[in-house]
Amino acid sequence: MRHAADRLSVLWYLGYDLNEPLPDHSSLTRIRERYGVDIFRRFFEQIVEQCQQAGLVWGRELYIDATKVEANAAMTSVKPRFAVEAHLATLFATAGEEAAEGTDQATSHEVSAHNDAVQSEETQAPMQLPVAVSEAMREDLTQTNNERHDWIEQLGAQDRTVTTHWYQRMADWHVSATDPDASMMVTKGGSHLGYQTHYVVDGGKARIIVGVLVAPSEVSENKPMLDLLWRARFRWKLWPRQATGDSKYGTEENLVAIESQHLRAYVPLPDNDHRTEFFSSDRFRYDAERDIYMCPAGKELRLDRPHSTERQLRYRARARDCNHCPLKAKCTTSQQGRSLCRSVDEEVLDRVRAYSKTEAYKKAYRKRSVWVEPLFARSANSGMACDAFACGSCGASTVRRSCELLGKISNACSTNAAGDGVRAQQRPSLPSFWLLLAG
Repeated sequence: MRHAADRLSVLWYLGYDLNEPLPDHSSLTRIRERYGVDIFRRFFEQIVEQCQQAGLVWGRELYIDATKVEANAAMTSVKPRFAVEAHLATLFATAGEEAAEGTDQATSHEVSAHNDAVQSEETQAPMQLPVAVSEAMREDLTQTNNERHDWIEQLGAQDRTVTTHWYQRMADWHVSATDPDASMMVTKGGSHLGYQTHYVVDGGKARIIVGVLVAPSEVSENKPMLDLLWRARFRWKLWPRQATGDSKYGTEENLVAIESQHLRAYVPLPDNDHRTEFFSSDRFRYDAERDIYMCPAGKELRLDRPHSTERQLRYRARARDCNHCPLKAKCTTSQQGRSLCRSVDEEVLDRVRAYSKTEAYKKAYRKRSVWVEPLFARSANSGMACDAFACGSCGASTVRRSCELLGKISNACSTNAAGDGVRAQQRPSLPSFWLLLAG
């Protein structure tokens, strides 16, 4: 509302006269809480559909990026998670007992039966499409889908059931009492609570945003990448030729999945080989026929099966070859011989690495810097920052809706030739003040 009150262009686009009062900000807050995320997502998708019908969605290229958004919650609101969960469990348990004592049992049964009937109608299973899939394969796919974490379906929420021995997420130990969905992030100004906003942008001239997701800042950018890309392809029936992102998206899982769909993954792989002074893996030549590596000194590195895994194959040179080699000081300090790890999908990774030398890759990467990143700045100038919204107990959903709507609307209202055509069709009638000004 503050943004609309300060911008004459926004007032004109919304159809408000110069002296016409704007709605109170609390009305928008209540609307967000009352309608929920699904209604706002449908609103977002309706805008994209209109852009697609107007020919603004190209669909041949997809660009993905993410940025940090500060939450409207102070660090002083962060409490130990076990204390907050214990307090909520006690609070709602007491409230449930009081409600049970004052409620008639017969009435509760009638209401429960009515709610169950309504819920059964609403949750009726969708009609299955005729697909040539065996029953065993269908059950296997159903089990796999139930086990995986769908970032779109979970609205960007973390999968806190997954833990590793070498990493413990901060959200498992600390939570904000004001905005429990936000997580701590480190910025130039220190530690703050915030989120990661993810965009999938079409490569056409209109730069239409075809996918949006808001996740806690602790969620790495590469985690929801595949879900965002697949949903954009399926929802808008796109057949892109390439998907472009920065090195933060360059995980083996993402690259192999993209390439398996016959898309070119224009994503740089992280350079982990040149972090030390020893010979990098590119100094070793792989012989596919013999399944061995040849080191710079001409010695063989053979497959070491006992130390290999399902996804990584380890190759090791003989200890006597390395210990007597004049290049050992530049190669390894191990007394058991130099070893290398090769992915089972190394051919796919080599193909992705080869893209970086092509002109198409360089063009796509240059285009990404002027296609996606300005949209974040424009959305921030339009009020996407979290302090423009009241983040109560449903902070993530509030940020999620605001990012979807403001990011999409600000992009749809961009001043380009194609965008003006759609905006002119949907623009409301001009108030009297604007008619007088135009005259």
